[in-house]
Amino acid sequence: MLVLASASPRRLDLLRQIGLEPDAIDPADTDETPAPRELPRAYALRMAGAKLAAVAPHHPADAVVLAADSVVAVGRRILPKAESEAEARACLALLSGRRHKVLGGVAVGCNGRVRARLVETAVRFKRLERTEIDDYVRSGEWQGKAGGYAIQGRAASFVSFLSGSYSNVVGLPLFETLALLKAVR
Repeated sequence: MLVLASASPRRLDLLRQIGLEPDAIDPADTDETPAPRELPRAYALRMAGAKLAAVAPHHPADAVVLAADSVVAVGRRILPKAESEAEARACLALLSGRRHKVLGGVAVGCNGRVRARLVETAVRFKRLERTEIDDYVRSGEWQGKAGGYAIQGRAASFVSFLSGSYSNVVGLPLFETLALLKAVR
């Protein structure tokens, strides 16, 4: 039994892309507030682990529970999951012409065994014109997205460089997730 501890349609689509269909979807209800001075890498791993810990007790011990978290970071700064136009604009302005990291924390648990992995992808945006930011914000595609953008949509045109896992930027590093799933079975 595979349980996806996420409500993200992108994560579900990515799993389906590699032929995995979760038997259950059970989104974790966790506080996603970064701890004071918490660094992005530690935060991504902590959140994946916290989501796993919140969901696993609701399922049989032999169920495989998959939890993940995506964090967009500029240096030591964790960008929010944009919930307002102002947040989306601030994120896009900060990312414009800069390199940033997308950190994917993945945790898998089964029969009391837990495996976790952090995946880092480097992304650089071209310098965005005000009209490009305005158009993107009007699209609404940024809503609820880490860093205020979705690479699999219109924001793909902003990316001038990417090094690492593309699926990590979408929401789940598939290669590493599959390796973790095999490790706990």
